[in-house]
Amino acid sequence: MHMNDALISPAVAGTIGIISAATLAVALKKVKHSSSNGIIPLMGVMGAFIFVAQMINFAIPGTGSSGHIIGAIILAAILGPWAAITVLSTVLIIQCLLFADGGLMALGCNIFNMGILPCLIAYPLLFKPFIRYPVSFAKLSAISVLTCVCAMELGALALVAETTISGITALPMGKFLLFMLPIHFVIGICEGMATATIIYYIQEHQPSLLLESSLNGYKSSVKSSPIKSAIISALAIIILGATAGYLASSLPDGLEWSIENVTNGSIIGSSIPSAITTIQDTTAIMPDYEYPLSGIIGSVSVVVIIFIISILLKPKTKP
Repeated sequence: MHMNDALISPAVAGTIGIISAATLAVALKKVKHSSSNGIIPLMGVMGAFIFVAQMINFAIPGTGSSGHIIGAIILAAILGPWAAITVLSTVLIIQCLLFADGGLMALGCNIFNMGILPCLIAYPLLFKPFIRYPVSFAKLSAISVLTCVCAMELGALALVAETTISGITALPMGKFLLFMLPIHFVIGICEGMATATIIYYIQEHQPSLLLESSLNGYKSSVKSSPIKSAIISALAIIILGATAGYLASSLPDGLEWSIENVTNGSIIGSSIPSAITTIQDTTAIMPDYEYPLSGIIGSVSVVVIIFIISILLKPKTKP
């Protein structure tokens, strides 16, 4: 669902960008207040995991398209919505600047559609009120699928609205929605099942990582060392990062597939300021994840950025 710059006008990009920047500023302030509880290292690990997970596109049978998880609900369930927005924004910024995945002008829209809407609307309204640990896999799956489908549909609706307001007439709203909503409904179901599987695994092996588990006094019967869990997580991220490019489907994602069906593969989008194009052309040293170790490089970059954020947010000690 990463928008490119051709789908958005500078006016709409600027407006949504300001909203996203203001929300991210609030998120950083919230994270600063909670940084004393050791959340920063977990943010780095989860950011690296979501980066490589987003690289793996899975084919959607019978459509000729593919999808990938966004990870917003997983992040919100583990880190809380504000830290989740911070992590997901970091992932999207790295994807945009280093890999040209999503337009630089459209970055604010991508953060809004894929980060803010799921974390501040879908998660608090549909997931958090109905999940109390320990939870059965059946219930967790049902709630996760419902939440992820709604998050995907909200993002798809916002994306269509943004292109319509931008005046991209090649993508008429009704026809664009006709393709965007069903395909992202299916992607949402897949993400929901992935979300439930990951959260249930954490519940059974390291429940202290889940945001609400300590509040409910839940302790798993499975004994698991934090150090062992950290090593396993790091190895999993390295393996995924090294193989993500080979595991990903070559089929177009839900957004690209929808555009192809609406426009027959051709679209004349909005004008893009040359300065923005120049900046992204300069920073995108590994466009389209062409480098074999793009997954590892990207995930390490996410960890580094979150580490830098933690330093900047660290309260100053008075002499």
